[in-house]
Amino acid sequence: MFGVFKRWTSQKEIKKHSLDVKKVPEHIAIIMDGNGRWAKKRGLPRTAGHQKGVQVLKEICYACGDLGIKYLSVFAFSTENWERPVTEVNFLMNLFKKVFTEEIGELENENVRVQILGSRNNLDKGLLQVIDRLEKRTQNNDGLFLNVCLNYGGRAEIIEAVNKILSEDQIPEKIDEESLKEFLYTKDLPDVELMIRTSGEMRISNFFLYQSAYAELVFTPVLWPNFTKEDLKNALIEFQNRDRRFGRVEKR
Repeated sequence: MFGVFKRWTSQKEIKKHSLDVKKVPEHIAIIMDGNGRWAKKRGLPRTAGHQKGVQVLKEICYACGDLGIKYLSVFAFSTENWERPVTEVNFLMNLFKKVFTEEIGELENENVRVQILGSRNNLDKGLLQVIDRLEKRTQNNDGLFLNVCLNYGGRAEIIEAVNKILSEDQIPEKIDEESLKEFLYTKDLPDVELMIRTSGEMRISNFFLYQSAYAELVFTPVLWPNFTKEDLKNALIEFQNRDRRFGRVEKR
């Protein structure tokens, strides 16, 4: 179902693109926006944009792996996306099920570990079974960690974490950053260093509110189905050219 595309095949080739491979971010998050607009421009149904978006995600996964990026998190379906037309929502759920099923073997071969982050509420039994199988089949892989955020909302995640803490047998007297993090979906992941949003929109739309406290934000006008590894390269170069001080004053 995926088209043919050229991968970066060597560190030498990567260096040609002016990237410092020693300074790539450990964790990148992407808001994959613009599938519907891409399809509309071509007189196609929105579903065609979602299908094309899956192809692009695969290419970007390969590119991240080639660059040595350890964690890639993508915003696939938000808690607010349930408000879209029922036909589109049903198509997306079936698409997730289809892709998660068909790609298990290749993900294993490519040493990709997949986690599905988000609430399992509202997901049908068949999709939950596919997710469980995918996560178990790839849990021992240690190459790229691909985190697909499905039925995910940043505020909902934090509220759910707080409620989990309150339901503990012994409620701690004090909550700090580390103790709260243990109840988040991303408890085993480092903070996001670079967040990319496609399609020209300049907001993070309730994505990784806690995890992106000091992330560098890159907004590109490129619609997600048109996003290429060259666009990824450009975002990485912009990241590497920024001065990340984390609230500190630069020493002179």
